[in-house]
Amino acid sequence: MTVLIPGALRSYTRQSQVEAFGHTLDELFDDLGRQYPGRRSRVVDEQNQLRPNMRLFVNSIGVRDIRQALQPHDFVAVVPALCGG
Repeated sequence: MTVLIPGALRSYTRQSQVEAFGHTLDELFDDLGRQYPGRRSRVVDEQNQLRPNMRLFVNSIGVRDIRQALQPHDFVAVVPALCGG
């Protein structure tokens, strides 16, 4: 499936979109971690939870649970949340 990589994390992939595989978001980030070492830990914390400053969208629908099921044709966007005031 296609994964959109934000500019803040593009130093890992050197591409704005990459291909990865997984039946769930968790498996998808495992695959991305194998392909691009260090990438998973920027999105998922040590407790296997999505970091608070990250947002995930599967086919344009916001998702917070990394156990979310995926289909091979899904489009996943990783978006850092804007902070400040």
